[in-house]
Amino acid sequence: MFAVLKTGGKQYKVQAGDVLRVEKLAANAGDKIQFNEILMVGGETVTLGVPTVAGAGVVAEVIDQIKGEKTIHYVKRRRKHSSQRTKGHRQHLTLVRVTEVLASGAETSGIAAATGTADARRALHNAAAAPAAAVEEKPKRARKAAAAAQE
Repeated sequence: MFAVLKTGGKQYKVQAGDVLRVEKLAANAGDKIQFNEILMVGGETVTLGVPTVAGAGVVAEVIDQIKGEKTIHYVKRRRKHSSQRTKGHRQHLTLVRVTEVLASGAETSGIAAATGTADARRALHNAAAAPAAAVEEKPKRARKAAAAAQE
């Protein structure tokens, strides 16, 4: 059985036992995570999602947080002001091993959903926001409002 999942803006065709390098996820080594955005599930019968397959999931185990290979960005400006610049970048990745593909019943598995670090930061920020305290009116404005209401 195989599945096509979407994470980090990319799509991967996976089956049990595969090892993937995906965009960094908010999980530690040894954690079990579940990918819920499944576009297609295949086996004896193929199920296509519209846009995703309801109830499907892919369970994986985080092996390690790694960095990708270094990519070099080289800029050369010619003509009168000849200058050049080199910048390097190493993408943060998460190494995961797929343990099983669930065609149905993924929502009741009890395994944490795989989220990227930006999604995790956003959820934490929204949850930590305290409700705004009721703003007390200034006494002079309150007196004016009361006088206007009596008239």
